[in-house]
Amino acid sequence: MKLHEPVPGGPCWAELGTSDLAAAKLFYTKLFGWRPETDSRQQAGGYTIARLGDAAVAALAPLYQQAQPVAWNLSFAVRDADAAVRQVSAAGGAVPQGPTEVFDSGRFVVAADPTGAVFQLWQGRSFPGAGLFNAPGSLGWVELLTREPDRAADFYTTVFGWTVTASDRYPQWGIDGADFGGMVTMDDKFPHEVPAHWLPYFAVTDVDTAAVDTTDGGGNVLMEPTSPPDGPRIAVLRDPQGAMFGVYRAGDER
Repeated sequence: MKLHEPVPGGPCWAELGTSDLAAAKLFYTKLFGWRPETDSRQQAGGYTIARLGDAAVAALAPLYQQAQPVAWNLSFAVRDADAAVRQVSAAGGAVPQGPTEVFDSGRFVVAADPTGAVFQLWQGRSFPGAGLFNAPGSLGWVELLTREPDRAADFYTTVFGWTVTASDRYPQWGIDGADFGGMVTMDDKFPHEVPAHWLPYFAVTDVDTAAVDTTDGGGNVLMEPTSPPDGPRIAVLRDPQGAMFGVYRAGDER
């Protein structure tokens, strides 16, 4: 993506909610070379920051609620969480949680767009978000999968002011034209029970090797490595606990 640091309206963080934190740490450490650091404070509930060098790149956390699915969750940066909540509601979205204070790090909101895709809002204070994008092992693209693309486009452009690159095949989201993600229309190939969702893509040096490493680590390959027209080589993977994520070849940003 063409963003290299958290900016208002842009993706700023990816965090995994998992049913087996210890296993997830091992899997992603082997896959991406992450160095996990678990917050020792009892109130943090096992929240773990994944680092590459000194840079925070993602988080791993246990499931905090019984109904919470195993999944990767994406956060978008906002200047004012309360104002963003009002914008989400006015545009037809839902706010099931927040705003919630997270120590001195910032304020956190769980929201959902009108098509059902869940996402998060983050008003950073001492922690603005990821310290590295687009490098191997870090977040480099985000993708919305939805059955109602027009409704989704209306919502996100209203709430965040995103630009949308017109395309029947693959519209792309941007901030002032700096693209950071795309949108896929879910057709009959997607099982009915799969809801609209956001999918993070992490940069890797070699997509094919990442796919092999995923299966060797107990995960699955949902979409085999492929090179779409005018795009980077990509694959969609699933970790051993069931969380889906994508990978793409670093240096081939759209």
